[in-house]
Amino acid sequence: MSDDEPTVPIVCSECETTSRVPLDAVAESVERHNDNHHDGETIAEVDPDLKAQLADLVVEDLGLLEEEP
Repeated sequence: MSDDEPTVPIVCSECETTSRVPLDAVAESVERHNDNHHDGETIAEVDPDLKAQLADLVVEDLGLLEEEP
């Protein structure tokens, strides 16, 4: 992984761990962790604060909150 490659924080509330993984490995890393540690149950996830920030940016970028004339 290069220093300029974006990473995403992954958190697991049950294991009380946080890690950062390259953007292109997020889905695989989360799935692997949940399969290996939680019998496939969805516990580890992308940091909820980051998910909320991204959702806000998408809503703003798409203009979903703008009132139609």
